[in-house]
Amino acid sequence: MANFHIKGKTAVITGASGILCSTLARELAAHGAKIALLDIASERAGQLAQEINGAGAEAVSFYCDVLNRESIEKAGQAVANRFGGVDILINGAGGNKPAATASPELSFFDLPGDALSWVLNLNLMGTIYPTQVFGRFMAKQGSGCVVNISSMAAFTPLTNTVAYSAAKAAVSNFTQWMAVYFSQNCSPKIRVNAIAPGFLLTQQNDYLLKNPDGSDTERGRKIISGTPMGRYGLPAELAGAVIFLCSPAASFITGAVLPIDGGFSAYCGV
Repeated sequence: MANFHIKGKTAVITGASGILCSTLARELAAHGAKIALLDIASERAGQLAQEINGAGAEAVSFYCDVLNRESIEKAGQAVANRFGGVDILINGAGGNKPAATASPELSFFDLPGDALSWVLNLNLMGTIYPTQVFGRFMAKQGSGCVVNISSMAAFTPLTNTVAYSAAKAAVSNFTQWMAVYFSQNCSPKIRVNAIAPGFLLTQQNDYLLKNPDGSDTERGRKIISGTPMGRYGLPAELAGAVIFLCSPAASFITGAVLPIDGGFSAYCGV
């Protein structure tokens, strides 16, 4: 069990103030990691850093736009100045928006290009750019761990979420590509994996799964019926897998995409 630890490691988390990543930040900090919170919402990230520090752990926040290389590089240098290096990168920035989602009110044929590009860029390029910047630190030190956030939509595209499904499939592909590149060109001690969360109720998908009165939408009912465990997941239920993937216990795991989905991806419906 001694290998299941991340104590003393420096973890950079993008999209850090979001529901999922803020939960991961708290959990990693509670297990002894030093946390660099990167987010375009710098005020919320700063509040999260104060909360983590108040609990006796160590965290600092930095403004970062994951679609702007200059912004990422500035944040990267600030992290290096503060902590001396980077051991873990969690590419948590991502999301979807209603304008890029087909619906009875908005046909696929009418989805606006700027909304589609926003979703594709945020999820894919918002993963690639930080990996370029922080991966360079890892390449220089010869070790590190990257965890990307994929999705159930990457395995089989979900209806309606055209851009999000395509982007998350690309994130899974990039995870495998990057794992091979780091091992062959930099160091086999730099690992890249991803988690693929199942269905969790968040601000990102609440409009798809819940009616205004709090009842399940038709889509929500289908999801629950297709999940053998019969419920939505909790953000905290992602933390154990992430900590494992970042720990020495996962030293021979790279290029993997780990479903955390209550059995959704294993169930054919009968």
